[in-house]
Parts: sequence; C-alpha cells; structure tokens
Amino acid sequence: MAEPSRWIRLHRTRAIAAKDLRVELRGRVLLNQVIPFSVLVLVLFGFAVDDDGIAQRVAPGLIWMATLFSLLVMVQRTFAVEAADGALDSLRVAGVDPTVIFWGKAMALAVQLAVLEIVLFAAAIVLFAPTLRVSGVALLAATWIVSTAGLALVGTLYGGLTAGIQGRETLLPLLVFPVVAPVLIGATRAVESGLGTTGAAVSEGWPWIGLLTVFGAAFAAGGTLAFGPLIDD
Repeated sequence: MAEPSRWIRLHRTRAIAAKDLRVELRGRVLLNQVIPFSVLVLVLFGFAVDDDGIAQRVAPGLIWMATLFSLLVMVQRTFAVEAADGALDSLRVAGVDPTVIFWGKAMALAVQLAVLEIVLFAAAIVLFAPTLRVSGVALLAATWIVSTAGLALVGTLYGGLTAGIQGRETLLPLLVFPVVAPVLIGATRAVESGLGTTGAAVSEGWPWIGLLTVFGAAFAAGGTLAFGPLIDD
C-alpha cells in the first residue's frame, strides 16, 4: 500500500504546482510586473554605482538583491490568491497532506524564480558586461539550481506562516530577509567566482555551493515538518 500512496502524493504535488503555474500564466504577473520590477531594480542599482569597473564587480550581488525583492512580491501574491478564495483551507478540508501543499507550491515558486534569474543574469551581462568564463559555467549552473531551491523553500514556508496574519505585507520582509542572508552571501560569492569579477578562482566558489545545499536541505526538512502546523494555526 505504501507505493500507491507515494504515487498519489507525487501526483497531488505536481497538480498543486501546475495549478499555481496556470494561475501565473493567466495573470501574467511574472511577465508584466515582477520581471520589469526586478530589471528596474538592477538598472537603478547600476546607476547608483555609476562606475563601470565597480558595477562589474558588484553585478553578482545586484542580481541576487533584485531576486530577493522580487521573491517577496511573488510569495505575497501566491498566498494572497489562496487566502482570497479560501483555496488553502479547501485543500486542508479535502484532506490534502500539508507536506504535499508545501512541496507543490515550492515547486511552482522555484520555476518562476528560475525564469526570473535567467532574465536578470542576461540583463546583468548586457548592462555591466562581466566576463563569462567557460570554466565557470558549471559553477553558475549549480548556483542557479541550489539557490533557486533554497529561496523557493524559504518563501513558501514563511508565506504560509504569514498567509492569515494582518499586516503580512510588512511582516514577510522582516522574517525573510534575515533568514536568506546565507543565500545572498553564498550565491553572490559563487557567481563572483564563476564570472571572475573579483579575481576569484572558480574552485573558490564550490564551497559556497556546499553552504547553499545545506541551507536548502535544512529548509526542506523544516518546511516538511512545520508547514502543516503553521497553516493550521
């Protein structure tokens, strides 16, 4: 009986992720609002620096800062839609395991973040012209994967925590920003090594991938265990 149950949970997880992505495709918030907002943040930071040499060195950090700001917008919208029509409560009443809800929503958020980060990276290449080293491509790809997963897990967990709280628009940044500091630091350092913007070797970036992996694993376990009690409360 364990095997069918596992397949049912997987099917429900994929269904929830697909539902969130369909909502996004119909609303086009990522395309029409989040991506223009994040690129504008990148451009404004670039103007604030106002030095080509410095802009190239800080480009990795600017990419991830813009991603973090956009993460808040996406998480707030995702859970606002759920709260508005009672979809989250309906799933719980229907007996859907909160772990399934957590992973389904995290998967959908990760897909949206992955698209956003590709656009931001391309924009940073155009705006700041950092040198893309062939030897750093694998490191950049690994950073993209593990950082996206970590941010999606954190955003889903804290989005569920603040979903039913008044003033969640201001509470969510206060909770999320301190927690994702390791992602901001680790991803920035890894991208710096991948691009060589600070003179760092590619090999210096791989230990940061280890940190990002541990961070993601911790929130994967924490979210799996805690998401149910959080949304029930």
